[in-house]
Amino acid sequence: MEHTVGYRHLGSSGLKITEITYGNWLTHGSQVEAATAIECVHTALDLGITSFDTADVYANTAAEEVLGRALAGRRRESLEVFTKVYWPIGPKGPNDVGLSRKHIMESINGSLTRLGMDYVDLYQAHRYDHETPLEETMQAFADVVREGKALYIGVSEWTAEQIHAGQELATQMGFRLVSNQPQYSALWRVIEDRVVPTSQELGLGQIVWSPMAQGVLSGKYLPGQEPPAGSRATDDKGGRQMISRWMRDDVLTAVQALRPIAQDLGLTMPQLAIAWVLRNPAVSSAIVGASRPEQLVDTVKASGVNLDNDVMAAIDIALGDVVERDPSLTSSPEKRPA
Repeated sequence: MEHTVGYRHLGSSGLKITEITYGNWLTHGSQVEAATAIECVHTALDLGITSFDTADVYANTAAEEVLGRALAGRRRESLEVFTKVYWPIGPKGPNDVGLSRKHIMESINGSLTRLGMDYVDLYQAHRYDHETPLEETMQAFADVVREGKALYIGVSEWTAEQIHAGQELATQMGFRLVSNQPQYSALWRVIEDRVVPTSQELGLGQIVWSPMAQGVLSGKYLPGQEPPAGSRATDDKGGRQMISRWMRDDVLTAVQALRPIAQDLGLTMPQLAIAWVLRNPAVSSAIVGASRPEQLVDTVKASGVNLDNDVMAAIDIALGDVVERDPSLTSSPEKRPA
């Protein structure tokens, strides 16, 4: 099962993370039984992955608990554990959401309890909170760092302007934002125009989610055919909603044009998709999930694959105008969700 996963610096920080991060967004605590989820985490560790991404909102806190159980007994210093705060959790009262000082302080304590850890390596603002002054949010994050409950602070799906304002305040308060966690794939390139240049200027690395466009780039969804039983496109717990924008025949047809490119390189379709995002020097890591351990055995082999310029150009031609590039699609809810 051995595969050596490469490491990259997280932005301009001194922290190194595996260029493939194991994430448990749509699986642990919901789609996948706990025993299988724990087996997936142990497989990730066996394959050389040491970076793990979760969030309090995933399965309404259950995903953090499962990850904590899976990592129990492992050497804490040899792991990089990321979690997040923003979305409603628990009974979803008026203060169980957002980036207020109250919610951040209560959430970090809740996350650490569920994970069974004294600290997380990276604590991320899961979205931008338009209802809380940015100064309040950044001061709370500064205090979380000073208390030793998080070593680094990052954001997710913030716009270039929000990242710039956040970094300016963070610097004044004695810490720095080191990462952004955006959606990014060969089909979804909305960060390339604004977010990536700003992040690179300010020292933030991208930890990208959905590098396979919710599984569409795996090639398993075929134009004109019903999605396979048990796939994300048939999942009523959130998967179907996320993938729906890609379940069009023009997109699925374009994706099938990637198959010969992958075959010529001796890669599977998932490996090609992940190698594509890792080709971008702004990307520190690609998050992959798994509902079965063998999926990880396949996808982790994308680490170390180098796609040359001709291959990148061929991918661009194959996908054509189904690629989404509109930078305005990087956004957070104007109002906190109830």
